[in-house]
Amino acid sequence: MIDDPLTDGPEMSPKMVGRAHGFYALASQVEIGLLMSMNFAFTEGKYNGSIITVLGRNTVFSKVREMPVIGGSGLFQFARSYVQARTLTFDQKTGDAIVEYTCYVLHY
Repeated sequence: MIDDPLTDGPEMSPKMVGRAHGFYALASQVEIGLLMSMNFAFTEGKYNGSIITVLGRNTVFSKVREMPVIGGSGLFQFARSYVQARTLTFDQKTGDAIVEYTCYVLHY
């Protein structure tokens, strides 16, 4: 399950702008590939109350991963496009990671 802070930067005390909610499941027998279903739920600023929905395959050890944006709500109604994910840090002992998601979104 995913219920993580959504921030505007990777620093130790970045501004929290929402939460990332969703789930992932192992989806490959060859490499570490996840099926991810995730909502970026914004709780601050211009996008407060809006959501971007991502659904796709995440090959976690690839430097850059692309996953489709399949929709949204609020200011992101009819959203389509993709996100790029980059792992910035990963702690093997705790399993904690900081992942940067860059969203390229077309919406009405």
